[in-house]
Amino acid sequence: MEERLSKLLSRYGVASRRQAEEWIKAGRVTVNGVPALLGQKADDAVDEVAVDGIPLTKTPPKRCLMLHKPRGYVTTLSDEQGRPTVAELVKDCGYRLYPVGRLDLNSEGLLLMTNDGDLANHLTHPSHEVEKEYQVRVTGPVRRALPMLRKPMEIDGEQMQGARVDVVRAGRDSTVLSFVIKQGKNRQVRRMCKAAGLTVHRLRRVREGNVLLADLPVGSWRWLTEDELEELRRKL
Repeated sequence: MEERLSKLLSRYGVASRRQAEEWIKAGRVTVNGVPALLGQKADDAVDEVAVDGIPLTKTPPKRCLMLHKPRGYVTTLSDEQGRPTVAELVKDCGYRLYPVGRLDLNSEGLLLMTNDGDLANHLTHPSHEVEKEYQVRVTGPVRRALPMLRKPMEIDGEQMQGARVDVVRAGRDSTVLSFVIKQGKNRQVRRMCKAAGLTVHRLRRVREGNVLLADLPVGSWRWLTEDELEELRRKL
């Protein structure tokens, strides 16, 4: 079935639609050996579409990167309200990648993005219990809250597993907690802290499975290494 080249290239994970249009304008895209035109359609079942002379493979290569998501960005590819999206931060990666799970607008830290559906499902499905670690700066009665956070609790009709929570740093005005969960419910850490009487002032994901945020600068991304990918896919 014919479809616009920009959509086709996006579906293959080669480029975003906007980026594909720029490539077409620049003459980098051909259909059956002829330079493509903006708005042109093609059928990948019968037409040979190439970028820089290299034909598209029938199956896009599976790629995965890690992004240090800043606060103020939404974890989507587009936003009806016009807010900044994580897609803008990785637009130069050359592939159409999708976020693995979510970090809310005011949260930051490690966000994996991939076009590998099997890997994304493995990382997000509760049955696989992939650990996610957060550093959370809170105020409130921490000593009283810790036993509550470490046990299962029900919030808004949802059953939350207990978390592994430790004090990283206790200051005069606030406390930084290490918070490890396997479930990954929507805004789970924030909701659990609120239920335990704590106010969250900063939430940063620092680990997912074996992948560490480490010193990756805010707003930057990098491809996962083969060792990191192999470990993530070990139970697929």
